[in-house]
Amino acid sequence: MELAFAEAEAAAARGEVPVGAVVVRQGRVLARAGNRVEADSDPTAHAELLALRAAAGLLGSPRLLGCDLYVTLEPCPMCAAAISFARIRRLYFGAYDPKGGGVDHGPRLYDLPSCHHRPEVAGGLQERRAAALLRLFFAEKR
Repeated sequence: MELAFAEAEAAAARGEVPVGAVVVRQGRVLARAGNRVEADSDPTAHAELLALRAAAGLLGSPRLLGCDLYVTLEPCPMCAAAISFARIRRLYFGAYDPKGGGVDHGPRLYDLPSCHHRPEVAGGLQERRAAALLRLFFAEKR
């Protein structure tokens, strides 16, 4: 989770919404990323998707079997779907996102019968720290 926070802080320093993600398999970091939506002019350049893409490229497979994903914010519906498609084993996230989340809030993608793969989910890890990082970022933007 510390690496995810480092990526989130680096994203904030670049003017991006501070979200960081790390893909790990058997204790080895395969990929890490922070949001790059603004830098890439890409609405899909969320930290989770960037980390999943990099890990898939490294492994040469779209299925990240046995991999875990650590992210500082509850994934949005787009990212939650990608996590399912990638067959992530476990999802760990920091702050809950009542407005934009897709796991414990919003559509709750993994509870839908159409969801083919449901990762194990643990939310609220270092929640206060993750939420404080987001609050500070948006307070400075206003």
